[in-house]
Amino acid sequence: MNFPARLRLLCKADHGASLVELALVTPILLLLVFGAVDFGHAFYVNLELVNAAHAGAEYGSLNPTLTDGITTAAVQSAPNLHLSASAVAVKSGCECSDGTAYHDQNSCSPAPACPNATLVNRVQVTTTTTYKTLVPWGVIPSSFKWSRTATIRGN
Repeated sequence: MNFPARLRLLCKADHGASLVELALVTPILLLLVFGAVDFGHAFYVNLELVNAAHAGAEYGSLNPTLTDGITTAAVQSAPNLHLSASAVAVKSGCECSDGTAYHDQNSCSPAPACPNATLVNRVQVTTTTTYKTLVPWGVIPSSFKWSRTATIRGN
């Protein structure tokens, strides 16, 4: 068998073609899997931050002057984030029910005047954490600060 005949025989053979295809597709599949896992983790951290801020604000709507209790409620509602008390900012006060004239907690007593509205308590809780990606992606930063805020108004 001469050289051109052997070459034609080798070109028609498909031994190892699947292995080459697998070698070409595997990095793309791994990139998709790690991207989905990292995105899911980021979504989970976001939900934990939102829930922590909301839990603190909900506690604060019942006890607007207990800043330590509001902070504890926010920290305890997100145990997987390991939030510290310094990662929770509480701003409580009062405002008119129509949204005008906000006053901080110190100037709510005696009650400020609200023409054509009633005075309500307002608690705003902001939770902050540093999110770190599971995989260094190169095009996005590997860590960045995230914060979420919840505000509840009530009597």
